[in-house]
Amino acid sequence: MAEGSGPPAPVRRGPFSVRRGEWAFALVGVVPAVLGGAYALAVVYAGVLLSLTVLGLPFLVAGLLGARGLGTPHRWLVGRFLGERVEAPAPLPRPGGVLAQGRVVLGDPVAWRTLLYLVLRLPLGVLGPVAAALPLGCLWLVGFPLWVRLWEPGDPAAGPLDAAAMALGLVLLLAVPAVPRTLAAAERGLARLLLGPARAERRVRELESARSALLAENDDRLRRLERDLHDGTQSRLVALAITLSLTEDALTAGDAPDPVRLRSLVDRARGQTDDTLTELRRLVRGIHPVSLDGGLGRALPELVMTSPAPVTLRVDVPERPDPAAERAVYYCAAELLTNAAKHSGAGAVALTVERSGDRIRLVVRDDGRGGAVVGTGTGLTGLAERLAAVDGRLRVDSPPGGPTTVTAELPARL
Repeated sequence: MAEGSGPPAPVRRGPFSVRRGEWAFALVGVVPAVLGGAYALAVVYAGVLLSLTVLGLPFLVAGLLGARGLGTPHRWLVGRFLGERVEAPAPLPRPGGVLAQGRVVLGDPVAWRTLLYLVLRLPLGVLGPVAAALPLGCLWLVGFPLWVRLWEPGDPAAGPLDAAAMALGLVLLLAVPAVPRTLAAAERGLARLLLGPARAERRVRELESARSALLAENDDRLRRLERDLHDGTQSRLVALAITLSLTEDALTAGDAPDPVRLRSLVDRARGQTDDTLTELRRLVRGIHPVSLDGGLGRALPELVMTSPAPVTLRVDVPERPDPAAERAVYYCAAELLTNAAKHSGAGAVALTVERSGDRIRLVVRDDGRGGAVVGTGTGLTGLAERLAAVDGRLRVDSPPGGPTTVTAELPARL
């Protein structure tokens, strides 16, 4: 089910490898972590102290606005050094009036989450230089017997403390690469959780993007339909009209009509009529498959019969979903079967549709060459966008060499 060649395989990081950006973030990030943490703690502390005075709410509003602004450099640091792109939240609305603006700031979840991020970021930032200095500490422990003999006069005898220091230094030296990697993973997770848009806002953005993509796809499909009607069906109807005109001329001629010519013209008109009806059926089937009127249990077996590769079908949908969900499942199945036949070289395909509660799941598995990746072609990308528009999602598991398993899941009721 591969759509061309996918991107190169990611380079696996060894257990002792550390990105330079992680070391740099551990060192550079301590200053903004300390300053941001001190700011957040000061806002909380002063806000509590001033909460019983008239200065409490204005101070808190100003502090939340400042915290929201501090999220921008922290997002840049995480993206620059750790490679984690955190989407910026939407700007605050600006209602009229000072009181209304203050209420908006006090109820802004982004500002409160950024304030929490600054507090939690403080201990992680302080641990960064500690992690960066850990190799020096390990070297000091490993060379502890040498340092003791350099500092103390005479020739002290080696003792268990020397062996324990060397063993501890070697153990810590093995753990050195894991420390910045663990801190960097914690920093990425914290930034994703608290510095980006709220979950509801992110979901609204995803649905708006999916709706725009679906509208663009429908507009493109409408243009293709208009082009097919103009270039295909309309041309066939014009040819049929010309044939009927020739037939009429042959019948109204002064001489006796030629039966052979009339039969030829009638046969041509009949063939053109059949071709036009076939073209119209194809166009109508692209708009809405007639077999879907009987549900997925009727439509999918007819779809499977057109697949070049043998398909094992299992449909377990005791209650029909909404028509929009049925159409999405049908078109996903059609696209995935086409991909399996065209790109993967599959010898066998298994298609399963089942309903579990309020969700409907489509699974297509083939034994082809694998390597299918969303984003390397228009097929799987279009399916992902179509499913996102109906609050669904697409998962692709396609290692090189196969097998490929594509799972589409969406609500049964929209």
